[in-house]
Amino acid sequence: MNVVGIDVGYSNLKLAYGPAAGKMKTLIRPAGAAPKEHFGTRFDGRSQDDFLHVTVDGQDFIAGVSTDRAEMWERSLHADYAKTDSYKALFNAGLLLTEMKDIDVLVTGLPVSQFQDDQLRADLVARFTGEHRVTQKRTVTVKQVKVVAQPIGGLLDYVNQVADGPEEERITDEHRILVVDPGFYSLDWVLVSNGQLQRQSSGTSIKASSVLLEQAGIFIAEEYGAKVSVETLENAIRNGKESILLLGDRVVLAPFLKKASETLSSVTATSIQKALRVESMSPDVIVLVGGGSNFFQQTIQDAFPRLKVVSPQNPVLSNARGFWVLGAAA
Repeated sequence: MNVVGIDVGYSNLKLAYGPAAGKMKTLIRPAGAAPKEHFGTRFDGRSQDDFLHVTVDGQDFIAGVSTDRAEMWERSLHADYAKTDSYKALFNAGLLLTEMKDIDVLVTGLPVSQFQDDQLRADLVARFTGEHRVTQKRTVTVKQVKVVAQPIGGLLDYVNQVADGPEEERITDEHRILVVDPGFYSLDWVLVSNGQLQRQSSGTSIKASSVLLEQAGIFIAEEYGAKVSVETLENAIRNGKESILLLGDRVVLAPFLKKASETLSSVTATSIQKALRVESMSPDVIVLVGGGSNFFQQTIQDAFPRLKVVSPQNPVLSNARGFWVLGAAA
């Protein structure tokens, strides 16, 4: 049985795929996608060999590249992202990268606030199920689609990673678990109690990584006289760079990211604490997942000083891996 977990994010496209009885494979690509005509050629005339070419309703798209590679094209940073052509292009790129022609179970996620909308979930299932023409000559058939709240994937991934570890690290249905998932556009959290998602204590904030990077760019401008774009900071972090070049000066990023994190993430922590007020008991553990985990780690720990905050390995891929685990168990 072929299983795919796909997390089409605002910053990265994350994939976990493979046969249910076999070994999971993972891939991550930048979440840039735009019509082919918005991409030029390299200055040396060579081909852009990192481009993925897909089709969306017959139109040629390039997907899986940094968002700033497209000319005269704005990335989608809004709640209707899942309905855009760029999202569909990234979805098709994900199907193409699996090298599968038939997928038995595909699992994906939605931000918590959208997951709680039955119509949005049903719409996504309908659009992802069936035959997809991903290139001019290649089709992929998806037989079954499951949609979950985004952070649930990260929780399943963490549970899977520690299943064979020390007993004190394992999580069971007895635990009340707060899962926090800082993404690029939204930060989501869910409370899981007795194995069930507690909707009234789960939610979404848009004070996420994109806003944090925007604020870091403002702090850099105050000291260096020029603002850095969100895309420049995003690419630097994605590529593991500790500094960038700005007006001929080398700017070390860590102090500005830390300052921005302290400024904004406390607002998010307050939102989570307010959502938990309806609960008679506090969580037992916090699982921090997603690509923005490092930015929010200290603030979440400070907001819940008595609780243990844990994260899966390589948390940027945690949701996709958890989606695959869920699909493989189907």
